[in-house]
Amino acid sequence: MCTICGCSDGAKATVTDLETGKTVELAHDGSHHDHNHDHDHGHPHHSHDHGDSHAHHHDGHAHTHAARHGTTLSLEADILAKNNRLAERNRGWFEGRGILSFNLVSSPGSGKTTLLERTITDLKGELPINVIEGDQETLNDAQRIKATGCKVVQINTGTGCHLEADMLARGLKDLNPPPNSIVMIENVGNLVCPALFDLGENCKVAILSVTEGEDKPIKYPHMFRAAQVMLLNKIDLLPHLNFDVEACVNYAKTVNPDIRIFQLSAISGQGLDEWYGWLKKQLNAQQGVTA
Repeated sequence: MCTICGCSDGAKATVTDLETGKTVELAHDGSHHDHNHDHDHGHPHHSHDHGDSHAHHHDGHAHTHAARHGTTLSLEADILAKNNRLAERNRGWFEGRGILSFNLVSSPGSGKTTLLERTITDLKGELPINVIEGDQETLNDAQRIKATGCKVVQINTGTGCHLEADMLARGLKDLNPPPNSIVMIENVGNLVCPALFDLGENCKVAILSVTEGEDKPIKYPHMFRAAQVMLLNKIDLLPHLNFDVEACVNYAKTVNPDIRIFQLSAISGQGLDEWYGWLKKQLNAQQGVTA
């Protein structure tokens, strides 16, 4: 997918609409193939166009060859520049419809799917939420989200370790979220590359579990610097762990003094009201509503 993280161009990404069961394969030449031969119906989107900004490196030799000729850095800059242009299109698309979008990022196992399920279920009837689900393979998490009654579209990245702006645009075409709603984007579990790739979202939300260690914010500073919010999850487990909450909060504030931190548990419900209140406040602000 890119030289930045070494993920392979050989694997195609796919978008699956859980409502219709339709799967579309996203090719690197900007085309897509509909596995069910259904026709698309005019929802705004742009193509998955990597052009020549993505190297077709099917093994390490191509990357090494590029590095020897001093082209790797410029290629990476081209990739990010192209992604950022497409992200701006997404941002405009969201703004034009009054849609508030959140890019949920974390390590695998942080509990972000469970937290998303709980958030959707608890706020059903209060906040209109739809989901773009990102994983390398399987529809497992998307099926869990669908069970809440929420509309969800799955993006499988193959060997790719992050979502990109053009993947999101294609997913939004199928999701077709209504105006004045919330779109939650659950990114691939990874604290490195998703920090680099803007999707056009309003806000990155980093989920950190107390089972991961309090030093994650300083081990992965780019992610926590890019995030506006950190959700410290699974605090119900604190009595059973050697985890220093104060140190974790201080580490996060060291790399990002402005980061907003919520301590919560998706299982016990601790701290969720504060998180929900913040979400409602953000949607009201997006719509110009004063509390």
